[in-house]
Amino acid sequence: MSRGIKQITSEAIVIFKDNIDTDILIPKNYLKTTKRTGFEKALFAPWRYDSQGKPIADFPLNMPENQGKKILIAGENFGCGSSREHAAWALQDFGIDIVIAGSYSPIFYMNYINNLKLPVVLGRTEREALIEADLPITVDLEAKTVSAGNLEYTFEIERDYRNKLIKGLDNIEEILIYEDLIEAYEAEYAK
Repeated sequence: MSRGIKQITSEAIVIFKDNIDTDILIPKNYLKTTKRTGFEKALFAPWRYDSQGKPIADFPLNMPENQGKKILIAGENFGCGSSREHAAWALQDFGIDIVIAGSYSPIFYMNYINNLKLPVVLGRTEREALIEADLPITVDLEAKTVSAGNLEYTFEIERDYRNKLIKGLDNIEEILIYEDLIEAYEAEYAK
């Protein structure tokens, strides 16, 4: 089964707020393990649960109609704050493969890509139009487009990141592509 992302179609969860930091994405009290799974219930915990730990019914992640959706539409500066990779893991565990935001913290952006998930950058007008359309969204990484109904927008992503995500290669697998060259280099300079 390929872990690559070529094209994903899903309705979107909308949490259209700016400056969603990693303390909101996954608070520090959930960072007690380095396993990459088991964080889905911690995602957005400060906004998702009341002071007694009960789910807030109208928070988007708690709404039954949002279960199984693979796209999140957010505001500007998504993933700011600390560099915790757990934020990417929590989104992944919840099933969110693509975040569409206006901008990202550089560290979060790389953590999300390194976990083989796609951060898409679109302007506010485009994101608002997608929300207003309220239709399934198709993100085509090969074509670098986001579409819903008659809306279609292009987005930019570095070629190497795009190839990594399409092929579903983690950092180690990317290095192993060059294993023959590495071995040849080591053999040449081991003399």
